[in-house]
Amino acid sequence: MNHLQVRDLMSDVVVQVQGGTPFKEIAHLLQEYDITAVPVVDDDDRPVGVVSEADLLHKMWGRSEHDTAEDGVAPRPAKAWATDAAGLMTSPAVCARADWSVVDAARVMARQGIKRLLVVDDEQRLVGVVSRGDLLRVFLRKDQAIRTEIVEEVLVKTLGEAPSAVQVDVAHGHVVLSGLLSSRVAVPVLEELCRNVDGVVAVEFRPVREAETETDTAEPARATP
Repeated sequence: MNHLQVRDLMSDVVVQVQGGTPFKEIAHLLQEYDITAVPVVDDDDRPVGVVSEADLLHKMWGRSEHDTAEDGVAPRPAKAWATDAAGLMTSPAVCARADWSVVDAARVMARQGIKRLLVVDDEQRLVGVVSRGDLLRVFLRKDQAIRTEIVEEVLVKTLGEAPSAVQVDVAHGHVVLSGLLSSRVAVPVLEELCRNVDGVVAVEFRPVREAETETDTAEPARATP
């Protein structure tokens, strides 16, 4: 099975700044382009950090630079005094490659607790940005496309089952499987493979008992003359 890749979902038009970009210019860029963060790059377009809305909001702390920390109140962060991207940014930047799968990208975002990944090429130059919202587009995939992949890629190519071995029904990303699997295929394996298909929300297997199958296919009894 082939997952969508980061290159399929990323934006390759990236608003970016350099370390010397002033605070107010960054604020204008966020508002003008309706974005929540901008990457900071060096002279060779290599990412060195990210400035987000949260970084800018430190400026609104509301205390003097010379105030001492109050009891139970954390001291004002250093970013509150920053006036350019170099002082405001969170560094290092967390980056991805265009050939990463959407699963790889989602795992890194979850582990790092971040909302976006900067995408770099072989020379570590910035080529795009992929966000949580971009990755969620896999769940807009049509049910028929999901069903086709499960039948062709999971049942036939991966498990070696006949396409008619299992009835596959998909509605709003929920997959219901029903049928009688061969002894060499374990139900948990089938379910896990289906969950790994892009766009799948949930999987349920409903086995068809062999006795029921035999009853359905048996010829009707003939009346004794």
